[in-house]
Amino acid sequence: MTQMIDLRRRGVLLSASAVALMAGYEKMAFAQGNGAASANDVGILNTALALENEAISAYQLGAQSGLLQKPVLEVAVLFQSHHKEHRDALIATIRKLGGTPVAAKSDAEVAKALNASALKTQTDVLRLAQRLEKGAANAYIGVIPSFGDRNLAQISARLAADEVMHWTALGGALQDPLPAKALSFGA
Repeated sequence: MTQMIDLRRRGVLLSASAVALMAGYEKMAFAQGNGAASANDVGILNTALALENEAISAYQLGAQSGLLQKPVLEVAVLFQSHHKEHRDALIATIRKLGGTPVAAKSDAEVAKALNASALKTQTDVLRLAQRLEKGAANAYIGVIPSFGDRNLAQISARLAADEVMHWTALGGALQDPLPAKALSFGA
């Protein structure tokens, strides 16, 4: 439970949007069967699941806003599909560990929490998505030492990498410069 609070304290308002298992479902399934996971691990995974669910809703809101131009909309839909894969993998892992996955909030609840009515331009939508992706990356990095099951720690690192990839792509769409300093994430 402490980890759930810690994730929120690290500035994750929404997405752990990212949890990225682009090719790691088998490892996650392996991690579930080794008996090293604890209730703390399940709690961390449920927090990640809640954030992934919020990311899915956030990308849905962006896609339905009418503010995104076609190439940007296609990327948003792609990133949303990544988050759906993350969600599905997290649900399967939580269940295999004997836990109960948290329920997703409605798109309307997420829209209210994100103040989606304030989004007026494509740039507004991209800035929101970018902020959420960075928060997710930082959250995944931050919980790595807390997992009892080291395989889950590795998965968290892989998910963080996916979130950083999303953040970087969004920065490119916004024509942001790359960070000038090293160690930009996890602080």
